[in-house]
Amino acid sequence: MDLLETRELRYFVAVAEELHFGRAAERLGMAQPPLSRAIQRLERRLGVTLLERNRRGVTLTGAGEVLLHEGRATLDAAAAAANRTRRTAAPGNRLVLAVKSGADHELLQKLLHAYAAEPDAAEVEVLLCGIGEQPRLLRDGRADAALVHRPFDLVAGFDSEELLTEGQVAIVPAGHPLAARASISMAEVGNVPDLPLARWPRHDGTYPPGPGPEVRDQSQLAQLIALGHTMVVIPVSSRAWLWTDHAAVPVIDAPLVTTLIVWPAHSRSLTLAGLIRTATRL
Repeated sequence: MDLLETRELRYFVAVAEELHFGRAAERLGMAQPPLSRAIQRLERRLGVTLLERNRRGVTLTGAGEVLLHEGRATLDAAAAAANRTRRTAAPGNRLVLAVKSGADHELLQKLLHAYAAEPDAAEVEVLLCGIGEQPRLLRDGRADAALVHRPFDLVAGFDSEELLTEGQVAIVPAGHPLAARASISMAEVGNVPDLPLARWPRHDGTYPPGPGPEVRDQSQLAQLIALGHTMVVIPVSSRAWLWTDHAAVPVIDAPLVTTLIVWPAHSRSLTLAGLIRTATRL
């Protein structure tokens, strides 16, 4: 059997994610008939049915679910190979460190300062990203390493070193009665009718149920808290982005959060190893 081509995988993943040939064709910038024919050829060559087609749209078969998972990983690996090859050939010695916007401000400053003092230090580009984006940036080769938070971020498949473990605080409007509290419990946090918890997207992009507003980034969250529409529970070190309209209240029984530096398990970069060594010494 012939090997799968990345073009075929890209076509299939688009259809599998959209569950609609028309939307997938639009996303790929092509007409629908050749896309349908390409998927049919792929099914014949593999000898399996990948998609169930009906009047209401498309659903994945068990084989389709497997190919979607494997296809995403293969496309990420191909993109990573291309990105890392281009960056290796670029002039100068540079590392890209992915960091969630607004998080780890003090730790990041210490790391960059300490690493810059190393005799063979490379230039470090800080790539600010949104919630949960660090794993994708590592997998597709746009970043060499990332700072992530356990238990919130996915770390499976990466090498890692723990850098910091800390508690959490509730960020509330400065004028709210909770702002005067010395501490608060998780049970209390979830039972404030006029200040529901903000809802962050899960790893699959969907939002958990609840009365609080859906938030996508730090600036949106900061504005909603200042307006008295929501609150959030975050690691203590993330308080660096707080406005004067915010107050931080320790949450006494919140789960501890561990900051890790993570990188692709197959990396053999001596330059990256130097950055990791510096991080673990902080």
